[in-house]
Amino acid sequence: MDTKKTSEALAESPCYYDRKSELKAFDDTEAGVKGLLDARVTKIPRIFFKTENFPDKQKPSGGNLQLSIPIIDLGGIVGKDPSSRKETIDKVGDACREWGFFQVINHGIPDPVMDDKVDGIRKFHELDTEAKKKYYGRDLTKKVFYLSNFDLYQAAAANWRDSFGCNVAPGPPTLDELPDVCR
Repeated sequence: MDTKKTSEALAESPCYYDRKSELKAFDDTEAGVKGLLDARVTKIPRIFFKTENFPDKQKPSGGNLQLSIPIIDLGGIVGKDPSSRKETIDKVGDACREWGFFQVINHGIPDPVMDDKVDGIRKFHELDTEAKKKYYGRDLTKKVFYLSNFDLYQAAAANWRDSFGCNVAPGPPTLDELPDVCR
């Protein structure tokens, strides 16, 4: 049996799908989802398909499920009585355990500062692919990172998302470590 012909036939077959190779090929571009848009792809790659073969474990099972994201009010954490502080800390812990994320209100960061940060992140994502590549990688311990899908190799289907992040503890990145548009 000629294995080369067999593998070529499989690769051309609509039933054959080498997910691992397609994930690696996508990740190796270091261009993310925005890179697909910039390249004007006409077909969404299969790594983004959610099929019956790869059920979404996070998907609600149906019904009329009403969910609301936990909201943590940090306004009472500073200069208040210790019980108020402990209650807020407990709410953060509960939200992390139960949801993995939460919304923060009354954090004390002025709106213009928040607006500037959002604008900088938007500008980063709009940069040319080559300018973003120096930040691309799966090492989330780096002070500044850019990637497509935190769980790209573990998830049943990739999300149509790119992420930019900065680790600020134990020490924030220096200005030189940040992209110019994020300073």
